[in-house]
Amino acid sequence: MIIIKKYFKDVLLFIIILLFWLISGLLFKFNKDYYSLLKLPSFALDGKIISIIWFIIYILNTISIILVSKKTNILKNNDYLYILLTNYLANQLFVFFFFKLMSPFLGFAITTIVSLSTIFLYIETKKISKTASYFLIPYIIYGIYAFILMTTVYFMNF
Repeated sequence: MIIIKKYFKDVLLFIIILLFWLISGLLFKFNKDYYSLLKLPSFALDGKIISIIWFIIYILNTISIILVSKKTNILKNNDYLYILLTNYLANQLFVFFFFKLMSPFLGFAITTIVSLSTIFLYIETKKISKTASYFLIPYIIYGIYAFILMTTVYFMNF
């Protein structure tokens, strides 16, 4: 019975954290019409593929956060907490800035913040748990891709 309670708590924590990462996607939908009007580079992925990639990254981020929480009190580790919150908020604002406000410039600017803060998040996470930091590597790689994509989209459209 104790094992079931422990796993229930872990599963519940996983679901809660994952839902936080999914909030902006639930609040602000992918604007297919707007996206189709933009001039896109040849390496731009289909919107559905992008959504799947982000969902996987959010799952990996959630696992990383849970592993970190088992090693340290996140609320007392200011370096980790501040960079996590910066990264999270920037990540959540992208969908609003790019698809709701339809601003390639704001999309570019916030993607720059997400990409840089992801690298810092990896560094801070690695100080706490190497294992947890490995889950952030796909986020870094995709963040670099997203930065290159948004830079290209911005300059191709304005």
